Amino acid sequence: MRAPVSLDAKIGRGGLDRALCKVTDLSQHGAKLQTYSELRAGSMLWLTLPKVGHWGARVVWARDFEAGLEFQNPLSEDDFEAITA
Repeated sequence: MRAPVSLDAKIGRGGLDRALCKVTDLSQHGAKLQTYSELRAGSMLWLTLPKVGHWGARVVWARDFEAGLEFQNPLSEDDFEAITA
């Protein structure tokens, strides 16, 4: 199940290097982002989502300040519904 969303979030690689982004599409297994800095396909990062916190993710594709992420662990149905409600 996918849901179009407009969520302010943060991405980082650990430590203090966090950058703002916007989640524009969300599923239990991943997310589509609008970013303000280029991401590289294959890189690992942390996505900080409202209400559920940090999720490890891999960048599956990236182009023109957009990126698709695959979560290392899927969101539970409860977490997904809490974010998209």
